[in-house]
Amino acid sequence: MKALCVFSGGLDSMLAAELIRAQDIDVLAFFFETPFFSSQKAAKSARHMDLPFKVVDITKRHLEVVKYPRHGYGGNMNPCIDCHTLMFRIAGEMLEAEGASFILTGEVLGQRPMSQNKKSLSLIAIESGLGDLLLRPLSAKNLPLTIPEDKGWVKRDQLMNFQGRSRKPQIELARVLKIKEYPSPGGGCLLTEKAFSQRLRDLLDSRNNLDLKEIELLKFGRHFRIGPNTKVVVGRNRRENQSILALAVDKDLILTSTSVPGPIALVSGDCSQASLEIATTITVAYSDAEGSESIPVRVIGKMGEKILMTKVYSKEKFRRYMI
Repeated sequence: MKALCVFSGGLDSMLAAELIRAQDIDVLAFFFETPFFSSQKAAKSARHMDLPFKVVDITKRHLEVVKYPRHGYGGNMNPCIDCHTLMFRIAGEMLEAEGASFILTGEVLGQRPMSQNKKSLSLIAIESGLGDLLLRPLSAKNLPLTIPEDKGWVKRDQLMNFQGRSRKPQIELARVLKIKEYPSPGGGCLLTEKAFSQRLRDLLDSRNNLDLKEIELLKFGRHFRIGPNTKVVVGRNRRENQSILALAVDKDLILTSTSVPGPIALVSGDCSQASLEIATTITVAYSDAEGSESIPVRVIGKMGEKILMTKVYSKEKFRRYMI
């Protein structure tokens, strides 16, 4: 028999997969990837366990969930209930092709008060279309009987009754199962981060259709909204400068100060002369320029290249534009 594991790569999903493998069931781990969470940690955890592992890009479907979550957001722009529902729905769509009989996940009852209470866990199972084919091995004894347990595919007495936010039971189970390497809890989803969520909300408010490069750009630099359809992104170090340049498209402008060390600045959207003046002064404000002298700024775009002379102002002047 075979099961599919919706696998985050954290300790909980590692334990859930190992509990089912211990019952002589083959487990294939799936990581559903988007620009908001990377498969890197999950791939490392799967390698450590010698667990078969696949990455599936769900960006297109997931973006619709992020824009219009049926059950709303968490603390920031994280639509956890809708996100989990989508992942389990997609996993369910893969059952037949993968020759698997049920889905498992590392969710723990009560670990997250909004998305992992009994009502939410039941809602996710129902709305994903999986219903009783969704097994949560770490909390199974605290939850209603599922099909894998009822049909005897899985022995319920070998599953767990974990509940709440304490990590001690998981750490002890990891010791028993000889799982010695696992990542620290937390992190992983950019939608739970306040600063990233503010940038994403600003982008969604300014655009109807998003380009993936625009989403990637949210991960780097300082962001300034200088017009309804105009934004400036300023690199904070060499690595960010390189990343910003790599994500630029033909319609963007690239600004750099030419006489002093400074950042790469990218201007996207509509750029009037007034907006360009603001963008050049922001570029210089975050350079090593000092005093009130005029500093040359190189502007490169699809129309060619030009130099603009710009006065040096304090960064404080531009705080009101910062996202």
